[in-house]
Parts: sequence; structure tokens; C-alpha cells
Amino acid sequence: MHKTSMKILTMAAWMLAAVGHAAAQAAATPPAKPEMAQSCPGLIATRPPFVEPVALRLAALEQDQIRITYIGHSTFLIESPQLVRIATDYNDYVRPPVLPDIATMNHAHSSHYSLSPDPGIKYVLHGWADDQKPARIDLQYKDVRVRNVPTNIRSFDGGTERHGNSIFVFEVAKLCIAHLGHLHHTLTQQQLNEIGRVDIVLVPVDGSYTLDLDGMVEVLHALKAPLMIPMHYFSAYTLDRFLQRVRQEWDVDVAEIPSLVVSKTSLPPKPKVLVLPGH
Repeated sequence: MHKTSMKILTMAAWMLAAVGHAAAQAAATPPAKPEMAQSCPGLIATRPPFVEPVALRLAALEQDQIRITYIGHSTFLIESPQLVRIATDYNDYVRPPVLPDIATMNHAHSSHYSLSPDPGIKYVLHGWADDQKPARIDLQYKDVRVRNVPTNIRSFDGGTERHGNSIFVFEVAKLCIAHLGHLHHTLTQQQLNEIGRVDIVLVPVDGSYTLDLDGMVEVLHALKAPLMIPMHYFSAYTLDRFLQRVRQEWDVDVAEIPSLVVSKTSLPPKPKVLVLPGH
């Protein structure tokens, strides 16, 4: 069988097995109270390994684990131990293969939001509000908390749309995951304080439509996340340009499949960039 076909079949089998096992585990395990106080508290572990290959983890997630799958563009599927599914920058072009419980969106382009989300989604969260007012989101659903920190974006007429983007922060399994959305500027100290400590950052790396590379590296240094996952890179060229820049700062790994299972105790001992296959 063709190598590409085998890879597709393997991924499909993994998704089906993971969903089945996770549903059984969620039914059998009592809910765990998430760690919420002090904006994602807790020490970052200092022992490897920081990633377990998902292909070898067909069982349900443990109470301290999450699964992150890169769907493409700026869309990730984040799964919690209680099988809450979150789709980031949910849109009409790139969607996960399963229906999310929570969909977050941003306003920069139509590839970051949808005007017709699937009606089965429980929570559709807009990262912007009318009249250029900041969206204020703080949602608790099962073992997941979702909150946002508004940022500005450039408008199509060359001006500024105030609060048109949100950095969404997902608190789950004692981890904090920050999705930077369509970030157009570096962050103020107030915004950094609102974000708080971050374990994993999902970062746009195109270097033009969003923030330029030097500015994005400045943001990553300010966030100090142990694990940085690129997104929004369009082509191998733009991704390689970002990786060449960040190799001056951090180690870089490239995964073979677009998913990983991670917990606080398996975070890298020093900051690392991990590339998941996609575009």
C-alpha cells in the first residue's frame, strides 16, 4: 500500500480508538477539580521526556494529560481528560474531524472565524465584540476553563481595529495553553499579567500578516513558555524562516505526526520549539 495511504489509515485508526477509550474513561472517572487560582499556578517540571508519541497512546488520557492536534492554519484540536474538545480559530475552511464542544474565533480574516458554526457546538466564543469593545470571556466547562486577553489588529483600511483579536488561554489538567490568534503587536505588561504563566504557546510565525519575526520572538521571550508550537505559516519557506531565527534562541524539534500528548510533568526542562506537521 502507498506510504501516504498507510499514514492516513493509521491516523484514522488512532482517532477512532482514542475517542472510544476516552469516552469509557470519562464515564468511569469522577471529575477532577482544575487548578484555577493565581492564574495557572504550579511549578514546571524539570525532567524529560516532554512528549509521548501519540501513536503509542491509544488509551484514554490520564487526569494530568491533554492531547493537542494541529488541524492546520491556526486551528488546533485540544482534548481534556474528560474529553472536552476545543477547536481554536474555528472557521469555514479548516475544521477538525470531530465536533468540538468549544470553538474560539478571531476577527482578522475569515480563515479565523465562521458566521455559520456547526449548531451542535455548545460554546462559540468570539474573541472580539461590537463597537470595538473588548470581549470578556471566562468560561468553565467540565475540566476546562477558557479565558481571553484582548489585543488589537490592523484593519483593512490601514487603521486599527481595537480588541479585534484575543489571546485565548485554556486551563486544563494543571496546564495553561495560550493561543495567540492573529497577533499583530507585542504585548504590554498589563496583557502579560492577564495572561499569567504559560506552559504551552501556540504561535503564528508567518512574519508578515501577523507580527514580524523579531516582534514574535520578543513575545515568546516575555511569555517564557517551556513548549512553543508554530502555526499560521502557509509554506515550508515561511516556517523555515521562523525556525532559522528561533534556533538562535531555543532548541527545535520536528514531530512526525500532528498530535502529541503532554502533561505538566512531561514538559521540556528548558524552552523548546516543537513543529507539528501542517501548514
